[in-house]
Amino acid sequence: MARTSPLSHPGRRPTTPGMHRGARLTAALAAAVIGASGLALAGPASAAEAAPAPVAAPAAVPAHAVTGYWQNFNNGATVQTLADVPDAYDIIAVSFADATAEPGEITFTLDSAGLGGYTDEQFRADLAAKQADGKSVIISVGGEKGAVAVNDSASAQRFADSTYALMREYGFDGVDIDLENGLNSTYMTEALTKLHEKAGDGLVLTMAPQTIDMQSPENEYFKTALAVKDFLTVVNMQYYNSGSMLGCDGQVYSQGTVDFLTALACIQLENGLDASQVGIGVPASPKAAGSGYVEPSVVNDALDCLTRGTDCGSFTPEKTYPALRGAMTWSTNWDADNGNAWSNAVGPHVDDLP
Repeated sequence: MARTSPLSHPGRRPTTPGMHRGARLTAALAAAVIGASGLALAGPASAAEAAPAPVAAPAAVPAHAVTGYWQNFNNGATVQTLADVPDAYDIIAVSFADATAEPGEITFTLDSAGLGGYTDEQFRADLAAKQADGKSVIISVGGEKGAVAVNDSASAQRFADSTYALMREYGFDGVDIDLENGLNSTYMTEALTKLHEKAGDGLVLTMAPQTIDMQSPENEYFKTALAVKDFLTVVNMQYYNSGSMLGCDGQVYSQGTVDFLTALACIQLENGLDASQVGIGVPASPKAAGSGYVEPSVVNDALDCLTRGTDCGSFTPEKTYPALRGAMTWSTNWDADNGNAWSNAVGPHVDDLP
């Protein structure tokens, strides 16, 4: 996904326990009230300063879910507040966190100026309201130009500590890993495991690897996904900006087709990920990516092919995957720029999956 260009994406188990929605709403609204009152809003607290996590309770990501990236910057797409994001989106990935000078550490600053004066206080209140409405809001790390270095145990610890601090400060439900400039499986696994230990089973963990990153379970991204499978929510691979790729049958498929979506999803489905951990990531409009855009109807055909065995192209999987998690798009802003055509079509279809 691109911070400054529209040409690149930054793009579980049926019920996942998590922090009680009411507790998160209270915490987030309290933060908003404190900010509005003029009291100092400190930066992310250290792990030692953070209060104990609330007791876990059943929550929030549905068996079939739609993920959308919300842009914390203006690159020509429609500028939105979180409140503007359509109800069709079950997981909203706030894009993006920022790397600090300390390897592995991340922070977050709302681009109020770029977003037309959207205030930090309103952002927090909108986030809490989305959660109260049953949505998950997570912080995305990376993007086309975002680089967060997690290459040793010290940086893995800083990643876990700083991500958890942002979760506590803003009320984020979890994190999205969208590192398009490479990652180290050993230490990213260590970082995510430490984060899970802090946040508990309510952690929402998503990933948005590029197609090349998921061609083989020996690739670093794929290895990371498999290593954290016990608490991974969904991998929404970016099925675009990639040209032609191999499908699970060893044949070459061109992007922008239903076969590309189904034959590449099959690699993940047949190499260790649960169907509930696989989603289809696509651009919301032709302007959202350099190549690989497909009409929403093609996304729906791919979902039906994988879950029901219908509406396939030339590639038909050997079996169906009714538990397939759903679909993702870059971005909610580009979707709005296109009249919300993507979420209006794909959202109800995902909800109707078997």
